[in-house]
Amino acid sequence: MADNHIINDTTSLRDALAALNRLSGGEMTLLAVDDDGIMTGTLTDGDVRRALLDGVSLDSPVSEAMHRKFRAIHASDDDLDTMRRCRSMGIALLPRLDAAGRVAEVIDLTRTHTKLPLSAILMAGGRGERLRPLTDTCPKPLLEIDGKPIIDYNIEALSKCGIRDITVTTRYLADMIKAHFSEPRYGVEVECVEETEPLGTIGAVSLVSERTGTEATVVMNSDLLTTISFEDMYLHHRADNADITIAAVPYVVSVPYAILTTDGNRVSAIEEKPTYTHYANGGIYMISNSLLRTIEAGKRLDAPDFIDRAIAEGRRVTYYPVSGTWIDIGSPADFRQAQEIMRHHRYLSH
Repeated sequence: MADNHIINDTTSLRDALAALNRLSGGEMTLLAVDDDGIMTGTLTDGDVRRALLDGVSLDSPVSEAMHRKFRAIHASDDDLDTMRRCRSMGIALLPRLDAAGRVAEVIDLTRTHTKLPLSAILMAGGRGERLRPLTDTCPKPLLEIDGKPIIDYNIEALSKCGIRDITVTTRYLADMIKAHFSEPRYGVEVECVEETEPLGTIGAVSLVSERTGTEATVVMNSDLLTTISFEDMYLHHRADNADITIAAVPYVVSVPYAILTTDGNRVSAIEEKPTYTHYANGGIYMISNSLLRTIEAGKRLDAPDFIDRAIAEGRRVTYYPVSGTWIDIGSPADFRQAQEIMRHHRYLSH
């Protein structure tokens, strides 16, 4: 809990201003509580200013200036819905209250956008053959895009969704990846597990200890550069009551000829230079933990075979269309494109 944001509502406004000043560089909001620790309001420097203009003195208690109609997450709330609503309102600091009304957690919505009940497994065992010689001495997930390892873009995105249970599966140059995650990244202690033999594109999931306390797991390639919304994908997964949701990338095929529609020898229509949109597997999945447990330990298994098996068993498999950036960094051309995109993003953010 962020104790530096908590203040007793009997504290003087003078001391409250000093506490706000110590928050400089972060979210400058105080959460006021009574002597029993029950939250009673919020206080910003604007609240103090308005109180002083109304004649309240600096020696008056916080309770005379605080905002009493505050937003919070309560035990009965849908966390995702509350956090989305607060984000849309521009609220940056959101307290989670226990059943008695005490502050159990302070969520900084500028850093943690949501709290998804998910674990994550990133597959990082490949050799990256097509990116040689870059990958001769560096595993592909650690290649830097605009000064930052590819895998770290994904760890950061997952952490912003409140996902803290993250595992990386390794094989090629595994020690380098383990060393990279020897310290927490974006507030997450990332666990690494190593394949002793190639287990395919999803078989290494069986090496990860069973997930508890989460509904499903994000399984994804670690060398993707994407701006996918994991929150929207999860809401889609939940609404469809899916066993597997596949991130799908639109793939457009343009035919440079007039295409005939036929019925036997009869032509029923003709279409000039049509365009068809298909959906390609984006290498990002949300999979129910109960289904993940069916992956046999130590056996090679590729994702398409796993999905085919799930479909054959009558499992519910859906797709979520990816919008925004999605690059599978598999070739030097992909790597150059990713570098250019991130330089452009950085330029726009300044």
